[in-house]
Amino acid sequence: MSLSQPWAQAAFGLTGLLLLAWVVQLLVQLVLTRGVARLGVAAGATGFSAVLLDRAVLRRVAQIAPALLVLLAVRFVPHLPAVVVTVIENVAGALIVLFIARTLFKMLDVALHVHDRHGDAARSIKAYVQMGQLVVAIAAVVIMIAALADKSPFIVLSGFGAMSAVLMLVFQDTIKSFAAGLQIEGNDMLRVGDWIEVPQAGADGAVIDIALNTVKVQNWDKTIVTIPTWKLMSESFKNWRGMQESGGRRIKRTLMIDAGSIHFLSDEQIERLGHVKLIADYVKEKADAVKISRAMKLRELGEVLGRVPANRRRLTNIGTFRAYVLAYLKANSGIHPDMTLMVRMLQPTPEGVPLELYCFTNTTAWVDYETIQSDIFDHLLAILPEFGLRAFQAPGGADMRALGGGLAVHGTGAGAVAATAAAPRE
Repeated sequence: MSLSQPWAQAAFGLTGLLLLAWVVQLLVQLVLTRGVARLGVAAGATGFSAVLLDRAVLRRVAQIAPALLVLLAVRFVPHLPAVVVTVIENVAGALIVLFIARTLFKMLDVALHVHDRHGDAARSIKAYVQMGQLVVAIAAVVIMIAALADKSPFIVLSGFGAMSAVLMLVFQDTIKSFAAGLQIEGNDMLRVGDWIEVPQAGADGAVIDIALNTVKVQNWDKTIVTIPTWKLMSESFKNWRGMQESGGRRIKRTLMIDAGSIHFLSDEQIERLGHVKLIADYVKEKADAVKISRAMKLRELGEVLGRVPANRRRLTNIGTFRAYVLAYLKANSGIHPDMTLMVRMLQPTPEGVPLELYCFTNTTAWVDYETIQSDIFDHLLAILPEFGLRAFQAPGGADMRALGGGLAVHGTGAGAVAATAAAPRE
């Protein structure tokens, strides 16, 4: 093969250009990754500079150099046909756009990594990163098509206008999720690590990932539920972050008291309960008030009417028990002293009289919270008999068997009596 022929010169020149492009890529990559990247590490680059000086980003930047060299130098290859030059320039231009898009993709990935490592991990930017990558991808596709077709990108975009309805249909969930993500982030409605409940989706656990299209929730049973981001704006959900930040978790539970066990306290019972340390002052104060009230009733109504129980003021065992529960909660080290604390009686039901405890623990940790709550109700259930009260409990199998056994005994006795009465006397 003689180099004097035009096609041979063109082939030789094109081969030399490709080899030169490969060498340039190696040199640029070496300079960027071995020199610039090391300078960034030595200087302790942070923020945006850490993204720009990342080795993976610089390797992507180095890929742009050979395509750019080919684009600029292909015209100087001797005897290369104009059509071939145009095709190579168009391909090189499309490759430059592709490599720039890949660089931007990597920059966004590195920015997400830097934010998760050094920024506020609870405020996820993953949705914004994914949306940015989607925009870059769409723009790159449009520009690459325009470069390969040797047309203006605006002409390509005008062609997409006819497909807008199809594109809207394909990307409708992405668009809705992005809009929802903006509202969620703008209003600080959700963060990574938040405990949320979404009954419609079967989610009750901690948020582990917030992306453009989905939010991942790890339930307390370790299952993972994936929820479309836009659904969090179209449907309601409960976020427990406020409870966790307040430092206290609510206890709102009732004791069902057997209505048949509620009665007035006798003088002996009042004296005995007066020795209970938590309510000693309360019992003394109430007992003194009762004595004064009784003396006043005797003067007003006379000796006979003043001693009628219905005309006298008396203490009830459930009222005294309420005072005891309130004092017990105030003295409990596991109850938050600066949050709402009350003990109230609710409307009686067929299952008994509800006595509700409403208070807050001084911890939001689940295990500690359950321990404190269980200890409180263990104690209150055990001390009920001291006040002459019983907890309501629906009859169980053992109760029914005991009742049936009693009836059988009584029936046998009655039958025996009847048989004895009917027997003839000798």
